[in-house]
Amino acid sequence: MLSLRSLFHNIRSNFLYVPSLYGLGACLLAVLSVYIDSRFLPQAAPVWIPSPLFIPLELSRTILGAISAALLTMTTITFSTILVVLTTYLSEFSPRTLQNFISDAKTQRVLAFFTAGIIYSLLLLLFLRGGEEAVFLSPSLAVFFAIICVFMFVFFIHHVSSWIQVSSLLHYITKDTLEKIEKELPDLPSWAPVVPWEDWESEDIKTISPSPVRSADSGYIQHIDTKGIIRRASRDDCIVRINAEVSDYIEQGAPFLSVWEQGKKIRSAHYRPFVTLGAEKSSSDTIELALIKIVEIALRALSPGINDPNTAVACIKNLGKILARLGRKQLPRTFHYDASGDLRLIMKQPAFSDYLYTSFHQIRQYGFQDLAVLSAALDAFILMADVNADEVKSIIWEFTEYVMEGLQREDLLTLDRKHLNHKLRTLASICGRRHQFQPL
Repeated sequence: MLSLRSLFHNIRSNFLYVPSLYGLGACLLAVLSVYIDSRFLPQAAPVWIPSPLFIPLELSRTILGAISAALLTMTTITFSTILVVLTTYLSEFSPRTLQNFISDAKTQRVLAFFTAGIIYSLLLLLFLRGGEEAVFLSPSLAVFFAIICVFMFVFFIHHVSSWIQVSSLLHYITKDTLEKIEKELPDLPSWAPVVPWEDWESEDIKTISPSPVRSADSGYIQHIDTKGIIRRASRDDCIVRINAEVSDYIEQGAPFLSVWEQGKKIRSAHYRPFVTLGAEKSSSDTIELALIKIVEIALRALSPGINDPNTAVACIKNLGKILARLGRKQLPRTFHYDASGDLRLIMKQPAFSDYLYTSFHQIRQYGFQDLAVLSAALDAFILMADVNADEVKSIIWEFTEYVMEGLQREDLLTLDRKHLNHKLRTLASICGRRHQFQPL
């Protein structure tokens, strides 16, 4: 059984969530329209509603049938267009980018409008009753609804033509990731944070053997309700460690949680609902997953079958923007405390060096033989170092030395060496490592 937070997360991330809400609204609107038609409009409406909007029963049924068929056709075309986009993403970009288009709010709203229009028209067809002289306003409302759907269809075509371009996809991924960083991560504090393992709890915890919490099912970790775990651990007076991360695959029976009990026997079943498992990886992007998506687009562009280094250069520039912003933020904590200040949750989190390595180690292996790609990477390192503190600059310079170790220097021509030396000298100066700079 899932916790309420995990259950809501599952429902909210489902592709059917928004269309279902609009469909439910269409059902309520249809019932309300028929009720108003039958109760109020025949007497009061002619005074303040133009008479052409009142439609006889037979004509109403004809109009509603035509609207239902038209909206169903547009919905079919929309689904076909979505499949074309997904096929393009799968073959040319990365399988992990499929979710970006599917979970896009504009895509879901277009389908939701069509779904609501079809349901509204069909329910009106079902509910409308009356004699030959009866007139109704609700078919006119359905016509206005259909006109809105037509404009939504035109908007969707424009939306697809934008999303199918790799530059737009990179823009949306980078934009969403930067917004996520700004929203979820605070700025670096001006004071040094206290190291949790230096307090008394660290000594207590080393004397107690943790009890493993084994998974009842197998699957990918889609969501971890950290607040729920902290509340439960505070109630049980224990400390919980999560042995995996979001998007990791967990085998059935694997110890994915460890619990340090302090005198009170803990039931492991209480903590399983706080970790949501599924057949697919999480539909919500983590920062690391967003970086991996951009890296995979770059690697696909560098493959011999595509050979598009300019796309790889664009990917590297976007990686540089994200990492430059990330270096100025306080990264997620490994140690989490309850309201009383007691340690309750230990959860492994990546450091800036991990994000940097994830972003560039594969591109280094497959793409840095291309001078344009290597030059773009050095520009990204310069951008990151220029706006960050000394600790981040040290990490960037160390990674730059790692990159240059794998460079085939004997293949470089004179102007290539001059170009790269200029960038390396600039980076060394920014990082305060001018004395360590050695020309190629």
